[in-house]
Amino acid sequence: MNPRVRSVVAMPSHQLRVEFTDGQSRLLDVRPYLSYTVFRPLSNPEIFTQAKADHGTVSWPGGIDLDPDSVFLESVPTEEGSARRSLANAA
Repeated sequence: MNPRVRSVVAMPSHQLRVEFTDGQSRLLDVRPYLSYTVFRPLSNPEIFTQAKADHGTVSWPGGIDLDPDSVFLESVPTEEGSARRSLANAA
């Protein structure tokens, strides 16, 4: 099982900075999702910036959410998150 979302911050250009339960910090580009009808409201920055961590994944008002495994598998590590994980593994 992949780690779950602990916190999320909406970034410019429809990216999310996501912190996972294992301490990793990763970036997810949400732009590929915007072509799907259910995610089109996220094209509006006022809605996109309302992203929140919810039951281990990312959600928005109106019942929009992402699959928690997709959030992890389709995101990329940030330098900060990689360093934090390396320090945790060294301990």
